[in-house]
Amino acid sequence: MSFLRRHRAATPAGPDFDVLAMDPGDWPGNLGAGLLPAPDGSCQGVFLRYDLFGGRGPAMIIGNLPEGSPARELSDGEVPFEVAQLLDALENDEDVEATGVEDCPVMQGDNLLIVRKIKLSESRISCVQFDRSDNVLVTIASWDRPITDDLYALLKPLPAELFQQG
Repeated sequence: MSFLRRHRAATPAGPDFDVLAMDPGDWPGNLGAGLLPAPDGSCQGVFLRYDLFGGRGPAMIIGNLPEGSPARELSDGEVPFEVAQLLDALENDEDVEATGVEDCPVMQGDNLLIVRKIKLSESRISCVQFDRSDNVLVTIASWDRPITDDLYALLKPLPAELFQQG
């Protein structure tokens, strides 16, 4: 994986790690990206928002959170950050809770991936999580579309150029 250079700025210019996602060239619709900056300017995570509904809201959010990111710390019943972002983007203010977790083995190429399916009180949201080999937590939250094993084959590191400012 390539290394993305740090820029010392008040707002991070890009992540300190590769972002695992679907290449926007392979995916129809609009792509948006957001960074989670820490007070010291370091990047605490990156989330990508795929809008397939023609501006009516995202169909999917993929988050990449490194070890130590406060967004990884969840209390009992709290939904992952990406689910909260999806609900916010859809202007859905319902109270949604995590009701359980199910571990599922998935093959990604030659690698075995242990995927945690997060069960939610809102049935229209699908959410899964898995850990990358570099301890980055990847979370995928999807609105009104099930997340199938085929999706994992589409995930790959995005090039650093996508995160450069100016």
